[in-house]
Amino acid sequence: MPDFLLYALLAGLALALVAGPLGSFVVWRRMAYFGDTLSHSALLGVALGMLLDVNLTLAVTVGCVLIAVLLVALQHKEWLASDTLLGILAHGTLSLGLVVLALTENVRVDLMAYLFGDLLAMTRDDLYWILGGLLIVLVLMCVLWRRLLSITVHEELARVEGLPVTAIRLALMLLIAIVIAVAMKIVGVLLITSLLIIPPAAAQRHARTPEQMALGASVLGCAAVVGGLTMSWHLDTPAGPSIVVCAVLCFMLALSVPRRA
Repeated sequence: MPDFLLYALLAGLALALVAGPLGSFVVWRRMAYFGDTLSHSALLGVALGMLLDVNLTLAVTVGCVLIAVLLVALQHKEWLASDTLLGILAHGTLSLGLVVLALTENVRVDLMAYLFGDLLAMTRDDLYWILGGLLIVLVLMCVLWRRLLSITVHEELARVEGLPVTAIRLALMLLIAIVIAVAMKIVGVLLITSLLIIPPAAAQRHARTPEQMALGASVLGCAAVVGGLTMSWHLDTPAGPSIVVCAVLCFMLALSVPRRA
């Protein structure tokens, strides 16, 4: 197997394993639009990283984390409805990123790679960044799993029981921000949220427990990665969109299989 294909496969499988359980919380808590907002803001991180000449993955990670913190702070102010606020930040950060890139002199940027991913251009350093970031998210998610479930099932009851609901909610948003930042290289800023939503949505239909849904989402995500890379290799299609297409096929297959009684 060529090195670039091996790097792409390892990075894609690692993302799928982490995106499964994390995406389950996105589906349960109806945070899909929040994920879209963070993914759009990733392009602003790319632009600032190029402008300041720093590592792009680090710049995008810091940018997404700051946007997540800003969202939490603004939501507490209750000046605007959450969906309105998310819409403003999503389109505002994406447009600002494009403007900054246009004003950056002597820098050539392949926007298609950032918008839709360039998985087959993965390097060893990219792989290390992705695996490191996803490992941190996986460890933190295992530590916070029960608390995240508690605030998802009944937030008010969790608050009565003494859980720091606001801090746990912020931690979940930060975990999503990190995953989106490191996944940008794989499926691009416009398709990142699809891996956080489609496999968990497919697994939800047949899962009986939260753990079953999280595990099923990871398995379906891995199947989508393998299928998408196979399609890209044989049909010469873009790797990121091919993975999303395979994820949608997995979702349609899950819908067509009758649920167990």
